[in-house]
Amino acid sequence: MANHDLIAQNLKNTLTDAGSFTGVNHVYKGKVRDMYEKDGKKIFITTDRQSAFDRVLAAVPFKGAVLNQFSEFWFNQIEDIIPNHMIALPDPNVMVAKPVKIFPVEVVVRGYITGTTSTSAWTNYEKGERLFCGVQLPEGIVKNQKFDEPIITPTTKDEEHDEKISREEIIAQGLVPEEKYEIIEKAALAIFKRGQEIAAEKGFILVDTKYEFGEDEDGNIIIADEVHTPDSSRFWVADSYEERFAAGQEPESFDKEFLRLWFKENCDPYNDETLPEAPEELIIKLSGKYIDIYETITGQEFNYDADKNVVERIQENLDSYFSS
Repeated sequence: MANHDLIAQNLKNTLTDAGSFTGVNHVYKGKVRDMYEKDGKKIFITTDRQSAFDRVLAAVPFKGAVLNQFSEFWFNQIEDIIPNHMIALPDPNVMVAKPVKIFPVEVVVRGYITGTTSTSAWTNYEKGERLFCGVQLPEGIVKNQKFDEPIITPTTKDEEHDEKISREEIIAQGLVPEEKYEIIEKAALAIFKRGQEIAAEKGFILVDTKYEFGEDEDGNIIIADEVHTPDSSRFWVADSYEERFAAGQEPESFDKEFLRLWFKENCDPYNDETLPEAPEELIIKLSGKYIDIYETITGQEFNYDADKNVVERIQENLDSYFSS
């Protein structure tokens, strides 16, 4: 279980701005990850930024390290299905990777119909949409119901807001050639199945997730970014799902929804220019949840590595990695 006292001690020892590291060239700032380049390699630094409503809500201690090491775990679990971009983890928050040309679509795989956002399956189904991202959905489905088979519902990749798109539109618009998209679809479903199997062994349901695929310098299709992290995936507690579903209750979830709800109750997170600071107890709780699900699913003890400033530690480890 997560060490909440240690989390509280590190509320200010977080990585929010990864734009100040020396010896590497800053290329791109994402919602959570910043990307650098050096010696023909990509360097992804996963920050502690907590993003929702298309903006940053807070900094969560150890979150970046959890996400980065979670992806390392999953890349290793699926390497027999498809290659990935990972080369090394010289620091808990850092992944060195090979260059990849990312396809401009996010491959969303859903095992259940749920969600609250504008691109979620349930939101659109509830409005009467039955052809969702090119997938024909039957009548009579209820929220949080399991699909007979997982479905792929892609979205565009956009800086501000992703939009729904179908397989046919992806191919027609030339976003991904058909023969390559077929490889991606097959791999995505296989990765999702593997993820569901491993999550089930640990008492969780992998509900839905998103993947990013691309091509390496040799034209091989590989998976990049992150895999089955709490930021890219929805997890439910397996033991209570059937009972709660039968009663029409929401499943027990393992995600960041409680922090999102706090902001929705205390401000207008989409339109307010300045957001209030989230209560420390919620930040500590969220950090603990990230650590707990990492330890439960991977079976590995999380190394807090909190004996020094996180920014200084990353700089030292980057210097050491590239000097050797």
